[in-house]
Amino acid sequence: MQVVGCDFSSSPSKKKPIVFAIGSAHSGRVTLSKLEPIQTLDGFSEWLKQPEDWVAAFDLPFGLPRELVETLGWPTDWKACIGHYASLSREEIRTTFKAFCDARPVGGKFAHRATDLPAGSSPSMKWVNPPVAYMLHAGVPRLVEAGVHLPALHAGDYKRVALEGYPGLLAREILKNRSYKSDDKAKQTPERLIARKDLVTQLELGQTRLNLRLKLTHAQRDALIDDASGDSLDAVLCMLQAAWALQQHEKDVKNYGLPAKTDPLEGWILTS
Repeated sequence: MQVVGCDFSSSPSKKKPIVFAIGSAHSGRVTLSKLEPIQTLDGFSEWLKQPEDWVAAFDLPFGLPRELVETLGWPTDWKACIGHYASLSREEIRTTFKAFCDARPVGGKFAHRATDLPAGSSPSMKWVNPPVAYMLHAGVPRLVEAGVHLPALHAGDYKRVALEGYPGLLAREILKNRSYKSDDKAKQTPERLIARKDLVTQLELGQTRLNLRLKLTHAQRDALIDDASGDSLDAVLCMLQAAWALQQHEKDVKNYGLPAKTDPLEGWILTS
């Protein structure tokens, strides 16, 4: 069984691809096998449909806030809600969500999922900086179409298990408020390089509450540190979250470690 992490982009390209980190987990050690860039959304769909066995953590939201869905009068069944959401254009999503926010008081513009606060994540309805609403729109319908299993949300092929990850959750545990990445070349500073080195070192030592040690070759270690965008490292962080989820499943923990209270419309971020 492979463990996989995915750093997702709603508009992938050669310059900014979707990145898969693929590896294996055994006895508390997670070994990175390879990094695989995907330059198109169709390529992402094709990857999902491969006849492989995997547990994967994807860095994109799997659901919208219940408060938002109910206020808009959208279906509260997860699959029906995703189907409706997929039928909208990005412009329709932006217009609808902006109107929702404009009608709310300062300091409470966005609706949040129950998982957002413990994970420290952006609300899944946010359409800029980062555009996670568009990531959901681009990615989740493709997960459904590929027939994968989404624990607590939608039954599918139990040999291909998709879970919502968030690399920032694990990175902050080690680095606190230090930044380790930027897509802006002007912000790819020596301080961020040092932060990436520190992050990788601590992951190799297993110094997180996941209690998993990352196993890298020297070349892989250099590649993760040299990627100033942080995309490769984010994929690896998600891979570690997937390995933790597989570990929970092997201990007979239901839904790969997702809490029993997981809202079947909103979903939940692994390890939060």
